[in-house]
Amino acid sequence: MTTPQFDELIHPSTRLTLVATLAAADWAEFAYLKDRLALSDSALSKQLAILEEAGYVETERRLEGSRRRVRAKLTDAGRNAFNGHVAALQAIVAGPAAT
Repeated sequence: MTTPQFDELIHPSTRLTLVATLAAADWAEFAYLKDRLALSDSALSKQLAILEEAGYVETERRLEGSRRRVRAKLTDAGRNAFNGHVAALQAIVAGPAAT
């Protein structure tokens, strides 16, 4: 059972969408995330860096031919924080009748 825990770091809509997208995949390519969230390279890089610094996301940079590729995934800590945040939001929506 997931303990409801509101997470201020995940809560902003861009980060919440990013983390939700990563929660549905093992790894996600930078280009896919950029398109999915409609962000610029720099905006996505900034969000990933914030989440990576918190230990919620792991990124991998590799070369494929002459192209640099970046992909990201949630860490266990990130997945736990996301699940707790979703549980907290569900508890808020359910209201006092659910307790």
